[in-house]
Amino acid sequence: MRRLTCSMGVSLDGYIVGPDGGFAWSAPDEEVFRFATHEVRQLGVHLLGRRLYETMRYWETADQDPSLSDLEREFAALWRSLPKVVFSTTLAFVEDGYRLADGGLAAEVARWRAEPGEGDIAIGGAALAAEAAELGLVDEYGLRVHPVLVGGGTPFFPRADRRADLELVGSRTFSSGVVQLRYRVAR
Repeated sequence: MRRLTCSMGVSLDGYIVGPDGGFAWSAPDEEVFRFATHEVRQLGVHLLGRRLYETMRYWETADQDPSLSDLEREFAALWRSLPKVVFSTTLAFVEDGYRLADGGLAAEVARWRAEPGEGDIAIGGAALAAEAAELGLVDEYGLRVHPVLVGGGTPFFPRADRRADLELVGSRTFSSGVVQLRYRVAR
């Protein structure tokens, strides 16, 4: 059965977006970008919230930029070919290469888990990931912890009413000081 994974950059004090709404501090260097590209290669589908969809639309036409590196071109090609589902209550349509979710998150995850094929189900976007966590749908968390304290903003883990025990399944330290941590939800 396909796993539902939630992988994002996070500040050392636990935020994915700072108090000003910015996240430039989480821009990956080449080594971290290569790792993120490898993660995308392992996916069968990506579920996105509206804001992440708006950010990631860049990659649909990024390869038209002649200044893009070969690695960025590879990422763009992987991203374009990946099935993507957007969850939004404000969008009436999404661009080609994306599908607007027509049901709830739990039903969409169940649908993708039942689909034949390879690759994990990734989920991104703070509110959508929080909903998945609250519903007990997340199987694994991947945190790319950046060596910065932003002092507030949108937390990676929103306050929850229930406890979730996690098991460390992997870690890696990058030369930039970013540390990748992978935790499986203990069930």
